[in-house]
Amino acid sequence: MAEGGAGSGASAMRAAIWAQPAELRRLLADPEPARAAAGKLRGRRVRLVGIGTSWHAAHHGAWLLAEAGVDARAEHAADLAPYGRGFADGEAVIVLSHTGSTGYSAEMLRRARGTGGPAVGISAIGAGGDVETVEPERSYAYTASHTAALLRLAQIATALGAELGDLDAVPDRVEDVLGRLAPIVAEPQRLLELTGAGPNGWTAQEGALKVREASYVAAEGLSAEQFFHGPSVALDGRDTLVVLDGGGPMAERVEAIAAAVEVGGAQVVRFAERDLGEPLSIFALTVVVQCIALNLAEARGTNPDRFRYDEDPGRERAFESIGF
Repeated sequence: MAEGGAGSGASAMRAAIWAQPAELRRLLADPEPARAAAGKLRGRRVRLVGIGTSWHAAHHGAWLLAEAGVDARAEHAADLAPYGRGFADGEAVIVLSHTGSTGYSAEMLRRARGTGGPAVGISAIGAGGDVETVEPERSYAYTASHTAALLRLAQIATALGAELGDLDAVPDRVEDVLGRLAPIVAEPQRLLELTGAGPNGWTAQEGALKVREASYVAAEGLSAEQFFHGPSVALDGRDTLVVLDGGGPMAERVEAIAAAVEVGGAQVVRFAERDLGEPLSIFALTVVVQCIALNLAEARGTNPDRFRYDEDPGRERAFESIGF
């Protein structure tokens, strides 16, 4: 991926990635929806629900809310809806969905609203959410809607008393990431592993999801300690490890794990984003992994926008028949 703006490539994913600084600034100038949501959640346990990228956002949101002293927990919508599980009395619910139409997530938002308890939907503009993010994305590899949801979650956490750092600095830092030579990670022979600690364990998982859906390269994302305790043994010279360093109390431990893997022959690529502090490092590092995914897609000539449907109409029919 070349240095520069969205005009230097054709994909909708590329355009959305480069739109993120402006979208984040727009949301920072419009804090009232997040403050209103915080008012509903105040003083309650909070469960955050999502699927796919939105599940990663749910975990990030739980981390950010914990900084405000909130008892917050992320749940996968498919662990709730088909099993008839709901929410306890006194619990508040945040449901994250890019489109507002993801089946199990939409069902859990309906259930939450039906109980009469506090429920907040975070979704794209016009998708029926209580807190809106960005216009619906044209790429299936969601990027701008994800960082926008994270920004809304950070605004909610801040309104509830979290001291996350300088939230207003996030768009400039994201722009800095995009203004550098793009993060180049060559396609490994076998596996691209991503890892990070604390909230960036979930950034690593989001990176693996983006790499797979945009470029079809085999990828896995694990928190550093989970990676170290077993899965790290499998890496060798055929593999690449991407380390996401947002600082924090685990930073030295993560580097020690990376160095040990390097001794075993795997290539290790490190990305450090400490200027914002660990809680807000998720924004810059999320953009890093988005760029890695786009780099690989462009290098391999894959379409990052269409889930391979343009290559195989049969795949599209099969997947669409399942429903999302």
